Amino acid sequence: MPMLAALADLAYRRARWIAAGAVVLAVAAALFGASTPARLESSDDDFQNSGSESFRTLDLLSRRTHVLPGPSLVVIAPPGQAAAAVATLRRDPSVARADRLAVSRDRRLVLAGAWFRTRGPAEAPNVSQLARTLPGLVGGSSLANEQVGKQTERDLVRAETLAFPLLLLLTLWVFRGLVAALLPVAAGLLALLATLALLRLVNDVRPISVFALNLVSGAAIGLAIDYSLLLVTRFREELARHGPGRAAVRATLTTAGRTVAFSALTVAAAFASLLVFPLPYLRSMAIGGVVVAPLAGVVALVLLPALFALLGERVNALAPRRWQRAAERAARPDERGSWYRFAHWVMRRAPYVAVGSATLLVVLGLPFLGVRFVGVDAAVLPPQSSARQVDDLLRARFAPGLDAQVHVLVAGASPRLPRLPGIAAVGRPERIGPRLWSVDIVPRSGAMTGQTKQLVRSLRELPGVAVTGRTAWYLDTAATLRARLPLALAVLGLTTFALLFVVTGSFVLPLKALVMNVLGLSAAFGILVLVFQDGRLESLLDYRSQSALELTQPVLLFAIAFGLATDYGVFLFARIREAHDAGLPNREAVALGLERTGRVITAAALLFCVAVGAFATSGILIVKELGVGIAVAVAIDATLVRALLVPSLMALLGDWNWWTPGPLRRFRR
Repeated sequence: MPMLAALADLAYRRARWIAAGAVVLAVAAALFGASTPARLESSDDDFQNSGSESFRTLDLLSRRTHVLPGPSLVVIAPPGQAAAAVATLRRDPSVARADRLAVSRDRRLVLAGAWFRTRGPAEAPNVSQLARTLPGLVGGSSLANEQVGKQTERDLVRAETLAFPLLLLLTLWVFRGLVAALLPVAAGLLALLATLALLRLVNDVRPISVFALNLVSGAAIGLAIDYSLLLVTRFREELARHGPGRAAVRATLTTAGRTVAFSALTVAAAFASLLVFPLPYLRSMAIGGVVVAPLAGVVALVLLPALFALLGERVNALAPRRWQRAAERAARPDERGSWYRFAHWVMRRAPYVAVGSATLLVVLGLPFLGVRFVGVDAAVLPPQSSARQVDDLLRARFAPGLDAQVHVLVAGASPRLPRLPGIAAVGRPERIGPRLWSVDIVPRSGAMTGQTKQLVRSLRELPGVAVTGRTAWYLDTAATLRARLPLALAVLGLTTFALLFVVTGSFVLPLKALVMNVLGLSAAFGILVLVFQDGRLESLLDYRSQSALELTQPVLLFAIAFGLATDYGVFLFARIREAHDAGLPNREAVALGLERTGRVITAAALLFCVAVGAFATSGILIVKELGVGIAVAVAIDATLVRALLVPSLMALLGDWNWWTPGPLRRFRR
């Protein structure tokens, strides 16, 4: 590619300037992006479609009454302390009203709540500060959102502290030399700092959910390290072939650099498919991914060639003699290598390996058929957070339904509602406009249970009635995901096919890649259900199962893991195509391609699992689910799919792997 050749020449001529610029950029980004975690926020709106009935009803009620429906802050305390808490809340100008709501079953605890103003003397209450003035245990949606933000900041620091030393040790093991090992880690650090700075800029224009912070940061580190791994490995090969100088840098960028460019586009396209969902949470993930994937590619394609030019053969320095000999062997093509022999072993048994590995993936995916879903609430917080403790106490010691109030808007001369099954109590109607009434209902069961869902559906069937509340939001979000999922899958499939077609020049290989990606992801979904829905590994992963998965997780995981699987597919297919174009027959091209990339893909997958899997230590349950889910999906793709399914299926298809209709072949050229 002429552009990459020109970039290689520029990096070679201006290597010192680029390296110095990277240091300046890292310092500036660190200073500018340091406040990013504190600037990103969490709110109930993150998981709501602004065009849904529940959101529009909530907005109308808030505008007409100037009060947020339902208590935003709740207190659980003995009777005397609860009375003091109510008195304190009533004195706060941001509180429209505060009342005693219920008594626990054993009569020892009282639940009190505060409704916040949307207009008035204090529109934006300092929830944490207000909570500190109250006796008893304080929770509620407003405090839970603040605690999510603070927990996310702590999780990011802990994950980075855990990940970077491990990443350095692993790259040292992969490259068998300290200098080579430091290059991917440096690229990952620069990508992380630049990502935090860019997220701050984007957040000033369009608010980004704090939930995106951990995933996007982990992806920045993981992708930059993966791309650097590919480039360093190829540069050592070209160094052995051409010696130090411009030729080695140029050959690296026009081969492995091309793969990196297409890989970054593939991951960005996968994230972009999430833009079709009108949920701020998913759109925040999409925007972050669309920013971070090309950024990681640019860091690798600009910084690494400059460092190659400066280091030359010193890229192999600071390594014991035995490691240097191993690195030299790895840099020279060897048809007797372990991955080459393994590829031929697989291809000799292609039918059995293909059927066996595909069957295993299907079996691993079967638990996903029994998946159950739940929405986001205080249960995603760690047990030590007060909002989580209030939520647990409310479920355990108070009547069911208190956490699941249904807010009803009635248009008509009378606010009277029929006595529907599932209603425990109906509040006093409040007139909020001509022929417009607000009524609060307490259901007999908790939020998002089957009985409460049916109650919401029954209310919505009544003429002139609109419903909001947690269960209504859940139903509307589920409907939004179902409606937009086909479009997201079409966008993801078409963009992935197009990019793989450009890389491979084959019409068959992209189709096969799509099928293999789906098989691999189904297995990851099945494992996610076994772990988080069925409550396995609770002690090891330090969480408590909700007996369900969060509603948006499969959609998010599918898009991200699909993009990453395609990313590793590009690594392998590009090298196989290169060998095939050099005149090797199909099986030899596959074996040599796997020999040259098998170790790289395995190492890249392992490093990415560390970068993103570190967030399995998060105190936020949905972040933990996502970290584990992505790590499992990447591990499955790098082992069962890339090492077994790809070579076995390519052996079975033979020359059909490279078939392309004539018009498409001319279009690609």
